[in-house]
Amino acid sequence: MKKLGLAVIGCGMGAKPHAAALKDLSGTIDVKGVYARSEATRTAFAAEHGFAVSNSLEELARDPSVDAALILTPPNAREDIVRLFAGSGKHVLSEKPLERNLEAARRIVGICEENNVSLGIVFQHRFRQASERLAATLAKGDLGEIRVVRVEVPWWRDQSYYDEPGRGTYARDGGGVLISQAIHTLDLMLSLTGPVASVQALAATTAFHKMEAEDFVAGGLRFASGAVGSLFATTAAYPGDAESIRLDCEKGSALLKSGTLTIDWRSGEQTVVGETAATGGGADPMAFTHEWHRDLIADFADAALTGRAPRVTGRDALQTHSLIAALERSSAEGARVPVAHP
Repeated sequence: MKKLGLAVIGCGMGAKPHAAALKDLSGTIDVKGVYARSEATRTAFAAEHGFAVSNSLEELARDPSVDAALILTPPNAREDIVRLFAGSGKHVLSEKPLERNLEAARRIVGICEENNVSLGIVFQHRFRQASERLAATLAKGDLGEIRVVRVEVPWWRDQSYYDEPGRGTYARDGGGVLISQAIHTLDLMLSLTGPVASVQALAATTAFHKMEAEDFVAGGLRFASGAVGSLFATTAAYPGDAESIRLDCEKGSALLKSGTLTIDWRSGEQTVVGETAATGGGADPMAFTHEWHRDLIADFADAALTGRAPRVTGRDALQTHSLIAALERSSAEGARVPVAHP
């Protein structure tokens, strides 16, 4: 079976679980080259993980053995890279967020669609065993209709995290807790609940942090299905706890937290699936397993090689970007606002 030739672009903190995942997938994925703007960074990363190093983005884009690019740069550096690789006929797998705002994210989706290449997004929380089990249970109708949705992301980040140049700014990251941390949970929520129709939110920066963007968001959600819900997301909740999604349904209540699914059925029975796992909600943002990344990358590779769409697409990411934009707008206007169709 043909291996997927992959270029890895970006070697920062977020590249660590990707490197571990790619080692696990060496039987199906061949890393053709690693590139970062800093020669020292890319050389050290490639040497640490046993990958080939590349000194040019253009060289990787022209390489006929490269089938796809894994883009792990900060959000503000992605559009030109996507344009280069998609324009060379390479598929693209991008870290979240797709870009810094909805408009820019739409441009990236458009670039890939115009060049007829696949665009996958690293929303690895969908690949947890517990998440997959809940999605299947909902799809079968076993829980009935979702009535109430409760989402919490009570994370902690020390000020030193935001002291890194650009972190928590609109110019580099596109915002704060919503687009950098809660985005994973919001994507997973939307994959389970369907779209949000309107929101009413408060976003703020607490006295715990000196940063440009928000580290606290609370909001009410009205779903297209008729369900209602609440959102609480922060990086100011010391010492940090795992994010959670609770769905109160006709036939029971389902809780996703710390890699486990607990369903309390109206019949009095309880179902528990998965194992407790760290999720990066505390002081160490990288304290989580690489297995979810591995499964997502494996799905993307298979999709690229067989011609099907990956399980998490660029269009999926636009749903999440739309929700984040609406939450920000609602807070700024102090009013309930609709969520735009992406």
